Parts: sequence; C-alpha cells; structure tokens
Amino acid sequence: MTTLHTLTRPTPAGALTTLVDGDTVVAAGFTDPTAMAARLGVDVPPPAPADHEVGKRIDAWLAGDLAALDGVAVDQDGTELQRTVWASLRRIPAGTTVSYGELAAEIGRPTAFRAVAGACARNRIAPFVPCHRVVRSDGALGGYAYGVDAKGWLLDHESGQDRKP
Repeated sequence: MTTLHTLTRPTPAGALTTLVDGDTVVAAGFTDPTAMAARLGVDVPPPAPADHEVGKRIDAWLAGDLAALDGVAVDQDGTELQRTVWASLRRIPAGTTVSYGELAAEIGRPTAFRAVAGACARNRIAPFVPCHRVVRSDGALGGYAYGVDAKGWLLDHESGQDRKP
C-alpha cells in the first residue's frame, strides 16, 4: 500500500467508510474509520480530498446511479476461491439477488455453497464487492457483516425502494 485515505459518507444504513489507496478501494463497509482501519491493521488514514473520484462514485451511487460503483478498482487479499467468488459478486446486477448455491454453481463448484458463504463473510470491500446480493436458498437475507438491516437497505436501495433500515 502506498498512501491510504479515508472517505466517509452518511447512508440510511449508517456511515459508509471507504479506505482508498490512490483510486483503488482496499476496504469499505458500514462502520467508522477506526474500525475499518483496524480491519487492515493500519492507523486511521487522513481524509481523502473532497473531489476524490471514488467519493464522487459513492455519491452518484447513493443518488441512484446503481452502476456507479461497478468500475471502481478494488484490491483485497484472499485465496483463489475467495477471489473467484468476489469477482463473481461484481457481476451480479444491482437490484437482483442470487443464492449461495446459485453462486457456487456459477463458479463451477456447485457443492461449495458454504465456501461461497465464507468468502462473502470475508469480503472487506462492501458494497463495492456486493456480497449483500447473495441470499439464502429460501430467499431469506441470511447474514451480513454490518447487520441484516443494512443488507435489507442495500437491496431496497438497489431495487428503487429506498426505505430506512
């Protein structure tokens, strides 16, 4: 990592904190900057400039441009399977969901739904890597690192329902 910066935006699901290395997102989630920095084992980085490109993309996404986060570069360490799952997550269109089993089948590992769930749980770049779009086979939300209320808000936002969690 070179020089990290912090971006924080208020959302109905809580503060969305994003850590960027240049224009690459290395961590993001619905928590405060201290907790987010701790996930990476670094001190809290200084704020990014007000006109930072990733910040503009987050603002556009919050305003309803649901594709605004799609092209943002991301980087996180993981196993080959985790990286495959995370890449597949980025191909799930906003406003849709898939089950853990469907995602496992898509990556060619139809019995690996638990491993897919584990990769979702280890994703540290939400919502840029949209693990919130994966639900249980019965349609229930399942778990989410930032709580099911935040997951529900994300799905509502992406389907145009935008209600508070």
